[in-house]
Amino acid sequence: LACVDAWGVDPGIVNTRGGAIALGHPLGASGGRLLGTLAKVLRERRERWGVAAVCIGVGQALAVVLENVSDEAGRA
Repeated sequence: LACVDAWGVDPGIVNTRGGAIALGHPLGASGGRLLGTLAKVLRERRERWGVAAVCIGVGQALAVVLENVSDEAGRA
């Protein structure tokens, strides 16, 4: 939340479907769940780009950028 405020990001586009507490954090599958949800949201909203932060254990993480290449995706 501090970054949303500091960077002036619209809170309506951040974590719109809830996080690990709301949806669950299955060991070894949370990254797949996050990316699957992100892909679904991109298609539903006809957005072109999305980004997710995915933990990989032992204090490590990575960012994944997905591109919706379907014909109905917005082109900016």
